[in-house]
Amino acid sequence: MRLTYSSKGREHHITIPAHSPLKIGTLNAILEDVAKFLSVTKEEILKKLF
Repeated sequence: MRLTYSSKGREHHITIPAHSPLKIGTLNAILEDVAKFLSVTKEEILKKLF
């Protein structure tokens, strides 16, 4: 699955595997990638999600 996020003229694409469940390492890599794009820490992303 390919997701695209657009904000302030910037686009970010991320690919998420379609299999279930996601492995912990895969989820960690996705969260780190999103955090890097948003210029926040992974912990900040996790606080907002949970």
